[in-house]
Amino acid sequence: MNAAGPRIVDAHFHLWDLDENSYPWLTDASRPSLVHGREALRRNYVVADYLRDIGTLNVVAGVHVQAEHDPGDRVRETRWLQHVAVQPDARGFPHAIVADADFASPDVAEVLEQHASFPNVRGIRFALHRRLDESPPYDPLLDPAWCRNFGLLAKHNLSFDLQLFPRQSQAAVELIRRYGDVQFVLTHCAMPFLRDPANVARWSRSLRAYAEHPNVAIKISGFGAFDPGWNARSIDGIVSEVVAAFGTSRCMLASNFPVEGLVKPYRDIWNTYLEYFAPYSQDEREMLFCRNAARIYRIAV
Repeated sequence: MNAAGPRIVDAHFHLWDLDENSYPWLTDASRPSLVHGREALRRNYVVADYLRDIGTLNVVAGVHVQAEHDPGDRVRETRWLQHVAVQPDARGFPHAIVADADFASPDVAEVLEQHASFPNVRGIRFALHRRLDESPPYDPLLDPAWCRNFGLLAKHNLSFDLQLFPRQSQAAVELIRRYGDVQFVLTHCAMPFLRDPANVARWSRSLRAYAEHPNVAIKISGFGAFDPGWNARSIDGIVSEVVAAFGTSRCMLASNFPVEGLVKPYRDIWNTYLEYFAPYSQDEREMLFCRNAARIYRIAV
């Protein structure tokens, strides 16, 4: 394969094998989800599919973010991914794994120990918005046990992918301040999904609050969740503000594939980023497309 274009570290993608593992959000249509049209994702998406979608793009590494595997066995997905990564035809993908753990669970210390035993594990993601609409609502950031056990991350030198709504930002900032030795990574531009003026203003305030803390980085991705026809012009109001807040040294680019594939092919995602960031310097583009993700997720490229 003759790779084309700048080196890319895809900072957020997913694989799943419905024959090998269990993903209730994909197989149980009654479960709530932010992903519209997820029935189209109810098929295996394995490393061969991902490499096919990469094609000739110069994607040198990728960060797999947990795909909401069955919470009854949070380590099974990590074990499977590590096995995938060492196969000769996988080309090392996924080079980094962001696994799943619930800090309110009695066995969280053991789960983290098991995750950390796999060489490609770099961090944890736990979707903080998932149960906000339950009755009664549950926000892990307001759970003292969850916040206390969060400190176990530092023992294993693991980062944390922050996936949450802007309305949760005050409690999130308190967590970030409390655990200054943990690397936080905001997913999907800090999720500016609600685009009315009041919610845009709330997102903007939360973005600036996060950016005040040097242990926070951010992924530019996830536009298809609220803008199916997104392009280099439509994302400017979001991306320009993200970069203004965090600078080019703390932003990274990601595909969120195959979820983003519901609205845009893999190559088109990266071509859109290339178009948007064309005015930036070569050094800035290298940070955004490759070096920042490689540094934060400790990938040798």
